[in-house]
Amino acid sequence: MSKKLYIETYGCQMNFSDSEIVASVMTDHQYSTTDNHKEADVIFLNTCSIRDNAEQKVLNRLKQLQPLRREKPGLIIGVLGCMAERLKDALLEENELGMRVDMVVGPDAYRDLPQLMPDAESGHKAINIILSSEETYADITPVRYASNGVTAFISIMRGCQNFCSYCVVPFTRGKERSRDPRTIVSEARQLFEAGYREISLLGQNVNSYFWEGEEMGKATGFPELLEMVAGVSPLLRIRFATSHPKDMSDALLQVISRNPNICRAIHLPMQSGSTSVLKRMNRKYTREEYMDRIEAIRQTLPGCAISTDIIAGFCGETPEEHQDTLDMMEWAGFDFAFMFKYSEREGTLAAKKYKDDIPEEEKTRRLQEIIKLQQRLSLKSNKADVGTTVEVLVEGLSKRSSAHVSGRSSHNKVVVFPDKGYKPGDYVKVRINSCTAATLLGEELEN
Repeated sequence: MSKKLYIETYGCQMNFSDSEIVASVMTDHQYSTTDNHKEADVIFLNTCSIRDNAEQKVLNRLKQLQPLRREKPGLIIGVLGCMAERLKDALLEENELGMRVDMVVGPDAYRDLPQLMPDAESGHKAINIILSSEETYADITPVRYASNGVTAFISIMRGCQNFCSYCVVPFTRGKERSRDPRTIVSEARQLFEAGYREISLLGQNVNSYFWEGEEMGKATGFPELLEMVAGVSPLLRIRFATSHPKDMSDALLQVISRNPNICRAIHLPMQSGSTSVLKRMNRKYTREEYMDRIEAIRQTLPGCAISTDIIAGFCGETPEEHQDTLDMMEWAGFDFAFMFKYSEREGTLAAKKYKDDIPEEEKTRRLQEIIKLQQRLSLKSNKADVGTTVEVLVEGLSKRSSAHVSGRSSHNKVVVFPDKGYKPGDYVKVRINSCTAATLLGEELEN
C-alpha cells in the first residue's frame, strides 16, 4: 500500500508549481497525495523566504504539527524550498526552534527526495540544499494535485541574477537558467488536451527567458516563447509572471497585441516610485523609465490591466520618497497591487549595506496609506467596467453562493454571476452590472 504525502505550500506561484513537481517525483515512487495532513505519513512544507512573515508562518506551522508524532511515531516532516536553503542549520537544530524537522531539501534537489526518505525513516537527518546551475525539471510532468482543472502553472525558468538589494532569491534559488522551449510548448499542449483552459508561464523574471539550442536553429527569447505557447490553441488563455520593468520590451507588447488569447493583464512590480529608493534597492531602472514602460503598455495595449508590487518603509525612505510612491500609484492607476512592509533578510545587500531605520509603526502607517489608496484605485478601475461586457473563464462555484459561479476576465478580475449550469472551463460573455473593490458582479449576456 502506498504511503500518503501531504504538501503545504507557502509564498508565490513558483512555489505552487514546485509543489506539483515534488508530488510528481514522489508519486513515481509509491507515494500518493492527500489533502488531509492527519492521515499523511509524510508532510512537506514548501517554503518561501522572501519576507520574514512568511518564515514565521512556517515556523508556527511546524510547532503545530509536532503533536501528530504522538499519533504517528513514524511521521516524517520535511521543509522544502527557499527557507530550507536559507535556514538549514537552524531547522536541523531541534532545541533551537523547539521542534523536530526530519528533512531539509532545497529547491534544486527535489529529484533526490525518494533517495533521502530512507535516511529520514531511520531517524537520521536528511538534507540536500545544493544549488544547481542546470536543473529546470523540464522532463518532469507535474502532478496537478491541487488544481481546479481549469488553470495551471508552467515554470519556464528557475533562479534569478538581478540581485535586488532586499531579495534572497538569487541566494536561495541560484542563477537564471531557462527550459527548452519545446518542453514548455509540449506541456502547454498536454494541459490543453487534458481540459485546462488557462496557463500561467512562471519565472522570477520571465522577460529574461533565453534559450539558445542548436535544435531550434535560432535563439528563443520570451516574446518568441510566448507566441509559440499562444499558438497551441486560441481557446487556451495565456498569462505570465513576473516581469521586470527593465526588461519589458516593445517586442513583447507587440506579441501580446497580435494574440487575443494572451491575457490583457501585466504584472509589473514597481516596489517604489522614488528613483533614489529604487537605486538603493538596486532595481536598475528610474522612476521615469518605469513610467515609460507604463506608457508603452497603455499605447500598445489600450485597456490592459496593470498590477504591481510595492514595498513600504525601505531603508532610509524619507517622507518625500514615500510620497513619490503614492504619486506614482495615482498616476499609473494600478488595477491591483501586492503591498508589503520592508522586512530585512539576512545575507542580502540591503542587510549588509543599509540600516533598517524606519520604525515599525511608521512602516505600518505608510503601508496603510498605500493600501487605502490602492483600494480606491481598484474600486475606480472596477467601476469603469460597469456596463461593459467581458468574456469570463468559469473556474467553479462562487465561494459565497452556490447559486453563482466565479471566474476571471482577460484582465484577471474576478467576476461572479448567476449559475445556469455552467461547467469549469466554459467561456461566458458577461455584462457587468455592479462591483466592489475586489469583484465584478454581472449576468450572462443573452444571445
